[in-house]
Amino acid sequence: MPDKIHIEKNTVQETLLVPLYGRKMCSEKFPELYTDLSANELCEKIDYDFSEQEARKNSFSYQFGALEAAMRQLDMMWELNDYIKTHPEASVVNLGCGLDQTGRDVDNGTIKIVNVDLPDIIAAREQLITPGDREKNIASDINDFAWMDGVDGSKGAVFFAAGVFHYFKREDIKKLVLALAERFPGGRLVFDIVGKTGLKLMLKTLKNLGISNLDDFFYVDDPDKELVWSDKIKLSHKPYMLGYYDMKSPGVKGSHRFVAKIGDRLFRMNIIRMDF
Repeated sequence: MPDKIHIEKNTVQETLLVPLYGRKMCSEKFPELYTDLSANELCEKIDYDFSEQEARKNSFSYQFGALEAAMRQLDMMWELNDYIKTHPEASVVNLGCGLDQTGRDVDNGTIKIVNVDLPDIIAAREQLITPGDREKNIASDINDFAWMDGVDGSKGAVFFAAGVFHYFKREDIKKLVLALAERFPGGRLVFDIVGKTGLKLMLKTLKNLGISNLDDFFYVDDPDKELVWSDKIKLSHKPYMLGYYDMKSPGVKGSHRFVAKIGDRLFRMNIIRMDF
């Protein structure tokens, strides 16, 4: 096994590094708010030119991007822990896992961890992260529902997708949600969304992936109207940046919190929770 895995620029694999580097940077700059011990270790194992990120890491925009990545993880962990309290042996399923290790961060010693992503992403993950005893990886397109056969929902199942659903078509997300609700009654799905204005900010990344028609992809301006897909699903949502935590921590400036407030409101940044 090579010491490092090489990742080219402008590839799907490169999208793994954006949240990973954000978590690494946030751990360094705001350790009292958020700590990800694995992020720095993983970055050291990857053959990729991080010089651009390093050169700009002290800028306000990069610091805020790091806070954004960290707050999303903290929000996801809050919802996962809330579910695990009443389902201590549940399956915790990371959809579009990339190099994320949130399942381990919420591990109570009895949950089952399942990571789902495309075959080339899982191959990269397995070169860098050895699965634990109660952890398995499933190489699959999320839209191919056969992966659900690998999830044991007998003692509960909570699914989460962090920074993933933006890249899917709205109809595909709806089909996925309805399939999960039918297959895993008593389960939960948690994911983040932005509105159309927020998604436009991601246009550069989307174009790098060969995506040009923004309207085909998933954004939500009004969750209470746009995500009512079944009477079997209880929908709730909170603002992404400030809905769970106030971000009042050493090193986090008032200007960071001000922009976070704008982001939640203007860009419709929300964490969606669906209980089946």
